[in-house]
Amino acid sequence: MPRPLGELDAEAKIRRALAVAATTPLGDVPVGAVIFGPDGTELGVGTNRREADRDPTAHAEILAIRAAVRAFDDGWRLSDCTLAVTLEPCTMCAGALVGARIGTILFGAYEPKTGACGSIFDVVRDPAVLHRAQVRGGVLEEECAAQLVGFFEGLR
Repeated sequence: MPRPLGELDAEAKIRRALAVAATTPLGDVPVGAVIFGPDGTELGVGTNRREADRDPTAHAEILAIRAAVRAFDDGWRLSDCTLAVTLEPCTMCAGALVGARIGTILFGAYEPKTGACGSIFDVVRDPAVLHRAQVRGGVLEEECAAQLVGFFEGLR
C-alpha cells in the first residue's frame, strides 16, 4: 500500500531514496529510487538489482517505474510524479523516464561516466524528445556520493 508522504521538499525525497539505497542487495551498487505521486504519495521504490537478479535492466529507476505504474491511476503516464534517485540516471533509465512521462527528476550524485541527465548526455531535456522532465541534480550530493564511495572502497 502506498504511503502518503505529504509535501516533502527535494532533500527529504532524496533522504528517502538514500534509505532505500541502503537496502540494496549485497554485491549491487547501492542506488535507491522512489517515485512520488502528485499528492506526495509514495508510488514505487527500487534498488539496483542487476547482480541479484542477473538482469542488466534491473536498475533502481526501472524497478521504481514498474512499481509506480501499477500503483498510479493513469496507466503508464507518470506526468505529475516526481522521481528521487541517489545517482544521476543512465541513458537507459533516462529513456524509460521519458517514456513514462515522469514530471520531475531529482537526483543526488552526478555520474560523470554515464550520466544522462546533463553530465554526458541530456536525454530527458533533448529537443527531439516528446516529453521533457524538470530536472534538479546535486540534491544532497555529498551524502549520495559517500554511499557509493563506501561501496566501491569495500570492493578493494
